[in-house]
Amino acid sequence: MGKTSKNRNVSSLSGKSSKVEKPFHLLVIRLSAMGDVAMTVPVLQRLVKTYPQLKITVLTKPFFQPIFEEVSGVNITSAEVKTKHKRILGLWKLARELQSLQLDAVADLHNVLRTKILRFFFFFFRIKSAVVDKGRKEKKELTKLQPKIIRPLKTTHQRYADVFAELGFPIDLNIPVEVKKHPVPQLIKEQLKQSRKWIGIASFAAHEPKMYPLSKMEEVIAKLDAENKYDILLFGGGKQEEQQLNNIASKYKNIVSIAGKLSFKEELQTVSNLDVMLSMDSGNGHLAAMFGIPVITIWGATHPFAGFTPFKQPKDNQLLPDLKKYPFLPTSIYGNKKVEGYEKVMESIFSETIVKRIEEVL
Repeated sequence: MGKTSKNRNVSSLSGKSSKVEKPFHLLVIRLSAMGDVAMTVPVLQRLVKTYPQLKITVLTKPFFQPIFEEVSGVNITSAEVKTKHKRILGLWKLARELQSLQLDAVADLHNVLRTKILRFFFFFFRIKSAVVDKGRKEKKELTKLQPKIIRPLKTTHQRYADVFAELGFPIDLNIPVEVKKHPVPQLIKEQLKQSRKWIGIASFAAHEPKMYPLSKMEEVIAKLDAENKYDILLFGGGKQEEQQLNNIASKYKNIVSIAGKLSFKEELQTVSNLDVMLSMDSGNGHLAAMFGIPVITIWGATHPFAGFTPFKQPKDNQLLPDLKKYPFLPTSIYGNKKVEGYEKVMESIFSETIVKRIEEVL
């Protein structure tokens, strides 16, 4: 297909015209991080459902390929940013490789220096591109301490959808999409009772101001374990987290730490079989949400209004600190900023509140 108008793209791919010479080929770029990558999945699933004739190639880092495998029908290609696609010359090589795929347009859902350079090359290849608006100005306003104005911003999912709309492919994020559970990995089958409800708990986050204190999380774990009717899986990564979670799991009857025991793909398969996920404002919540799993999120320095709520999760699943005691929240978009006097905001969320919400969901 040659260069076409937006309206023609939409009508052709939705089946209203039979004059399509070849599928319109769209490149979607999202390289990292895990939560942001996971948030693209529900959007892409609805894009595929709305435009089944659209050919989609996703560019991401090799580690995240299993996430995009949850989107039926898309092609996945890797950016080897630490080796052959490193620096300007490497990105030029990557751009030439992508050009050979005969792309018609590029959707940049990342908008960082690396992808800006790629878009610059695509411009000279005469390949149209659209880029996500991260809303930096309004997010800066949201986290400003004074004057404090708290209002919901556009969700990240909608920001992604807006990029596709700009390229002529508007989508409705409310349309239903079937998501499937995966086979349970053998290790999990051996350790858990499939007749019970499975609770996933992801206790860690990239930054301390958005992490529930581990001692408080252990209170949650102890209360759930005492019920003796759930199996609880602890998620984490890295040697230090693995040791901490193993230590907690060893104290209780119904707790299993899977940190360091499964491949990333096996972790995703396990997540797809959960009955509920308890998570920080972090990637694990978004991984569960892309499988349609109920996600209860604990918020600290960050806030759902910034647009990072897991996909289609109700307001009651967003557990917030005491905003009367801490009126300047949110103080950070990504949880990487510390504010004096706000070090213990998470402690105003009681373990009883978390357990109660988990049991309500179950």
